[in-house]
Amino acid sequence: MKLLDKIIGGFSPGWAASRARKRLELYGYEAANPSRTHKANREHRSGNQAVFAAGRSLREQARWLDENHDIVIGLLDKMEERIIGARGIQIEPQPLSITGEVHEGLATDIRKAWAEWSLKPEVTGRLSRPEMERMVARSWLRDGEVFGQLVAGKVAGLNYPGSIPFAIELLEADFVPLELADPGQRIRQGCRTNRWGQVLGYHVLYDHPGEMGMRHKTKEIPAERMLHLALVRRLHQLRGVSLLHGIITRLADLKDVEESERVAARISAALAFYIRKGTADMYSAPDDSQPSEPRQFPIAPGMTFDDLRQGEEVGSIQSNRPNVALNIWREGQLRSVAAGSRSGYSSIARDYDGTYSSQRQELVEQFEGYAVLQDSFVAQWSRPVYREWLATALAAGQINLPPEVDRNSLSNALYLAPVMPWIDPAKESKGWRDQIRGGAAAQSEWIRARGRNPDEVRRQRVADQDFNDRHNIVTDTDPAHDRGPNEATTSPPDEADGEQPGRRQR
Repeated sequence: MKLLDKIIGGFSPGWAASRARKRLELYGYEAANPSRTHKANREHRSGNQAVFAAGRSLREQARWLDENHDIVIGLLDKMEERIIGARGIQIEPQPLSITGEVHEGLATDIRKAWAEWSLKPEVTGRLSRPEMERMVARSWLRDGEVFGQLVAGKVAGLNYPGSIPFAIELLEADFVPLELADPGQRIRQGCRTNRWGQVLGYHVLYDHPGEMGMRHKTKEIPAERMLHLALVRRLHQLRGVSLLHGIITRLADLKDVEESERVAARISAALAFYIRKGTADMYSAPDDSQPSEPRQFPIAPGMTFDDLRQGEEVGSIQSNRPNVALNIWREGQLRSVAAGSRSGYSSIARDYDGTYSSQRQELVEQFEGYAVLQDSFVAQWSRPVYREWLATALAAGQINLPPEVDRNSLSNALYLAPVMPWIDPAKESKGWRDQIRGGAAAQSEWIRARGRNPDEVRRQRVADQDFNDRHNIVTDTDPAHDRGPNEATTSPPDEADGEQPGRRQR
């Protein structure tokens, strides 16, 4: 025991024991002990305090990079494609009849009404549903959060684009001010909560704070009328933090290095040659009384210098630009960016070198990250939107309910996000075919693996088969003639058996 601990123990044994215990805890792990080579940085604040201190700065830096850095633009574009896709989150209604089967008639009516509403689902009427979802996903990932107010029924000044009185008001994170706090009303960072931490309402600005002549007044929107899609990293965290929060510094440095190397390469490309004027004893001071014109040497392929003065010679300027090691360094930085953003190196760098196995392994691993984000998007945005829309459509009488429908199953639906793309369609198709024939998969799974709706594909196949039957067309894709790769091919049936060659018997 140190001298100071002995002195403290003389009048406060508890304090001395506490100091000794804390010292043991500190030195129990080497990583907890700061040293010359280990900073041992620590974070003792709550998640809300950390976001309050840095959330706005991170959000604004991420937006600047999205506006000016090609790598960040490409990263967020790829995240949009992989999480939302070109057609948005596809929804297949699955209402059940009282016998427990999917009611196809009602499902078709809901699907048609949903497709019509999807043309203009938000209050401005400028975006389709896929466009809206991609915009929402980009704001969510870049800013860390995005809000959406569910607007239904008669609202002053709002004309709904469709027949169903329901729309969404899209709100960037700035509309709910981080600085707004009132401990007496349990308002923190613009969110009013109860004692259990449940959000009861959001205080929303009437105008974006970046607009000219904005109103600083806020209105409270009940939590049940507000969608809040947020990326949170800590328990009890109310507001989201940008997906780029851990790689912003690396991305900014990468942009600066690339710009510097690009400028250096331009300067190097502009350098031509120099003229060495001999040794020092051959130097003579210029005559300032006789102004001299600058010497010019026109440069052309195969040219010869024939007017050099005595002692002069031409030399070329050597440059190490472009830097041959830049690509190696850049590749390492982009791999770190991919690791910190749930993305893949090949997608960010647009570098698709490698074998089928290596590319597919990378795709499988990165799609697990996309699947996590897809699940969050569906849970916090797509499912609440669909259920609220369906309830409004039913209340408005736009969808008729057959009497044999189980009303408890009206909101049942499948939410289909973009699936993992195929690298080699022949190999992927063979794998699915083997699984289906072995009883380990269903045809619907195969169809959904291509991002298609099984019902639509089956209807199209039936229509094609009926057309071929009517016009006596037989193709090698006809399921009736597909005997499989391992089955022996039998000889054509005899005409004496009552079958005609070239015709399919049903």
